[in-house]
Amino acid sequence: MRKAKWLCAAAAALAVSTALLAGCGGGDKKAAAPAAGAKGPKGDVMVYTSIYPDIIDKMCKPNVAKAFPDLKVTWFQGGTEKVKTKIAGEVKAKKIGADVLMVADPSYYLTLKKQGLLMDYVAPNQKDVVADKDKAGSWTAVRISNMIIAYNTTKLKPEEAPKSWKDLLDPRFKGKIAMPSPMLSGTAYVAAGALSDKYGWEYFDKLKANGLRVEEGNSAIQNKLLTGEYLAAMILEENILKLAAEKHEPLKVVYPSDGIICVPSPIAIFNATKNPEGAKAVENWWLSKDGQQAVVKGWMHSVRNDVEPPTGAPKLSTLLPTAVKVNWEKLANEEAQIKEAFRVRVMDK
Repeated sequence: MRKAKWLCAAAAALAVSTALLAGCGGGDKKAAAPAAGAKGPKGDVMVYTSIYPDIIDKMCKPNVAKAFPDLKVTWFQGGTEKVKTKIAGEVKAKKIGADVLMVADPSYYLTLKKQGLLMDYVAPNQKDVVADKDKAGSWTAVRISNMIIAYNTTKLKPEEAPKSWKDLLDPRFKGKIAMPSPMLSGTAYVAAGALSDKYGWEYFDKLKANGLRVEEGNSAIQNKLLTGEYLAAMILEENILKLAAEKHEPLKVVYPSDGIICVPSPIAIFNATKNPEGAKAVENWWLSKDGQQAVVKGWMHSVRNDVEPPTGAPKLSTLLPTAVKVNWEKLANEEAQIKEAFRVRVMDK
């Protein structure tokens, strides 16, 4: 299989591509919801996702219900690794419960495709997606999350805050830094793989020596940043943007000078779906302009060029030229080895 050329690897060219910009726009209203009097999809669709529960309740459920009033969409939410474990059990039992999959680790979709579990479906709105996608349509990036550094502005002045991933090694932050567990978080797994490729596993040895703490997920870290237990942390951009904008919390995003870690999370349909038309309609809606505006309201970046970034965030095209390169094939093929290397170096006492 050829190496996936994701948005994060070639985004600068994609973002300024005249052809892509010209292709964005028209036809989304028809794609987003059935025209008046038209028959829309019916039946049940189950979505397995790692999108945060509050975003599902506020953005996903109402928007999808409005687009497809005759379609009953049910959501199973869990961290990426929890969802993967659930799917593994269902595959073994030959009874996959999900119709649509929306989790955070792009490399997982490469594994599922190799296993022949995904449906080939080129959604009509896929043409407007500037993130990379499988040519046969078995997966398409649907939302973009960035792993960044965040700090508490009541504890650190801007000039004191870390400016790069290597700055987290500064003794000033000893015992006051954290990251989510790659064993539980898909985006943390991507970050561990990307940074170990960029700086070697020695980087994580040094982080551990500087008192790095590993938490279950991004939410646990944001709470301890707020209390001051941590001064700075590796965390998802969306968590910090949301807290700063909605609750005016004293947390600030740092876009590392040595590159964000961009995670273009896909959407896919399982071959085992019992409602292929309903599943296809849901996927196509998420790739529409309406669907992508819902993504942005959930504090993530759009995979389209005609949708503005979330409040408080710069345009993705300004961040991607220096983004840390991610070897998605390696993450797909060497998951056990990468997680074991992290566990031994960082989590074992």
